[in-house]
Amino acid sequence: MTGPLSHVRAMVLFIAFLAWTLVALVPYLTALGAGRGYRAMAAMWATGCLWLAGVELSVFGERSGRRPTLFVGNHASYLDVLVLMRLARGAFVAKSEVGTWPGVGFIAKIGRTVYASRSGRNSASERDHMSERLSEGENLILFPEGTSNDGNRVLPFKSALLAPAERPVDGRPIPVQPVSIAYVGLNGYPMSRDERQLVAWYGDMDLLPHLWNLFRLGRVQAVVQFHQPVSLDVFGNRKALAHHCYAVVAGGVAAANSGRLPVPAGAVAAARPERNGEPSS
Repeated sequence: MTGPLSHVRAMVLFIAFLAWTLVALVPYLTALGAGRGYRAMAAMWATGCLWLAGVELSVFGERSGRRPTLFVGNHASYLDVLVLMRLARGAFVAKSEVGTWPGVGFIAKIGRTVYASRSGRNSASERDHMSERLSEGENLILFPEGTSNDGNRVLPFKSALLAPAERPVDGRPIPVQPVSIAYVGLNGYPMSRDERQLVAWYGDMDLLPHLWNLFRLGRVQAVVQFHQPVSLDVFGNRKALAHHCYAVVAGGVAAANSGRLPVPAGAVAAARPERNGEPSS
């Protein structure tokens, strides 16, 4: 969508996004202070943001029901964060620079984000912090690529970022669930490789101009696939686990991008609240 109407649309949606964020902030902070229910409030905020962005989700597979679970997925856009905030319900592991970004850093802070070295060479304190959060029963969500990309491929996973999976919780191995996210359609038509880069946010792209252009696009169709959970003890070491998770996630993204995933009747769960309601806990 281009022209004057798209600018009006973007302005309305941008203002609505800011208003929705302010409205959701008070109950979220209240729940955070009480120490309960804040992940559900964050999922509600993410659902509203996805609706405003016009993102419609087709979700395949079952989310791990065990707590804690370490969710590992590919990373192409800030939309990935909203999708997994809505569906996976956990704390994100992010590169340390995120904490310094205006606006985003504040959201990351109140979201109890765990920071890790961008290189993937985690210090002992970083690993201990992630393990501590898992031992508290909190899910962790991380993007082992270490950075985002154009959404047409998946970069190799950094095995060091899977270090928290080495420490059992309550004597049991931590479930590691690969998740693939692919942006496959635009306004009801298959998305081309070039169009996918309009949704992806990577490299030195500025956030606000990208968000503005996203609001101008219209409806974005995304496919999310929860793959079979695994644990490190089956593979013996982090590198083998990272290779497995990478292969599964990359295969899921490639299949979705090429339209090979079957979509049975009723499988499309739109992100718009009036069409699909709130996600289950």
